[in-house]
Amino acid sequence: MPYEKLEITTPKPVLSWANHALGSQETKMAKNVASLPFVFKHVALMPDVHLGKGALVGSVLATKDAVIPAAVGVDIGCGMAAIKTPFVAKQLEGKLKKIRLDIEAAIPVGFEQNKDVEKAVTNWQGWGDFKELHSGVQRLDGKAMKQLGSLGGGNHFIELCLDNENQVWLMLHSGSRHIGNMLAQCHISTAKELAKLAQYRLPDPDLAYFVAGTSEFAAYWRDLQWAQNYARCNREIMMTRFQRIVEKHLTGGKQTKPLLSVNCHHNYAEKEVHFGEEVYLTRKGAVRAREEDYGIIPGSMGAKSFIVKGKGNHESYCSCSHGAGRLMSRTKAKKQFTLDDLVEQTQGIECRKDRGVLDEIPGAYKSIDQVMSNQSDLVEVVAQLKQVVCVKG
Repeated sequence: MPYEKLEITTPKPVLSWANHALGSQETKMAKNVASLPFVFKHVALMPDVHLGKGALVGSVLATKDAVIPAAVGVDIGCGMAAIKTPFVAKQLEGKLKKIRLDIEAAIPVGFEQNKDVEKAVTNWQGWGDFKELHSGVQRLDGKAMKQLGSLGGGNHFIELCLDNENQVWLMLHSGSRHIGNMLAQCHISTAKELAKLAQYRLPDPDLAYFVAGTSEFAAYWRDLQWAQNYARCNREIMMTRFQRIVEKHLTGGKQTKPLLSVNCHHNYAEKEVHFGEEVYLTRKGAVRAREEDYGIIPGSMGAKSFIVKGKGNHESYCSCSHGAGRLMSRTKAKKQFTLDDLVEQTQGIECRKDRGVLDEIPGAYKSIDQVMSNQSDLVEVVAQLKQVVCVKG
């Protein structure tokens, strides 16, 4: 679907790939961002766009000489990892519950952390730069080390999936855990204080920003890159454990080589070149989709997911959606749906079916098929996946 230009009066236009009109709060949020003086060219909204903090989740913004910490968000580097294995569906018969229990035993979820620190964690090169990070997180080095290789809660998940050819895929969704959250909050707080001191006229306090060339900008950018690397490493460590569990059940522990590996952020900022100019590109709930880039677009815990390859659409800043996107808040989902609904909507999937995950019920999310049809000009589908095991925090 080609984008549409929103009919709003702002210094920079807003292009939307969503198939629905934005609500009044969403429209206001889009206008607020598009009114900032340092926004470059236009703002791009992905098909799964919905309310966020400061900026819409599912928005891509390019900025010149400034970056907005709250637009990146508090789960810095949150993203997806997936591998295509040499295994086929038949090999999983009778083993799904054991695999789920082993995943839950090996990978901490929710607020849990690892009891022991493995070699892959202590060997991570990022620890050498920890003392350079914001003073507000210096007491968290032990926790950060124990959380590297843990899932977290909310919409984070680990899934065993099958594609249309019955090939087995491993997939997971996680970010930079507590350390990323605390780094983000420290810098968001600094940005808001600076905005007050400088008496910036901001349409929303959550759009407080840092200006390139200042010490505050340099400190945030350094910490941002560190947290993004932490998040990527977090997914790699969990994926290795996940892979070993599946191999234990399917090959007796003999290691195998993935046929394809993908690891991509969808909450982050990088320096990129767009329309011939270097900009700071923030993807808040969006995946990079340059030509030949592989990406992962998950549905809800009862719906299909997609492995995609980017088409390099310049109007979207070479981006695509990061998932189905929420249709309703977690509070509303808990009020609207029952446990019976959850059981029905996750039929055939080996997963938790209790009140603790009711807010993640598939009915609380947009249709992933609709989201995919809206971005046929942004990505091509490489594989369509359906989960058979789902572990949530």
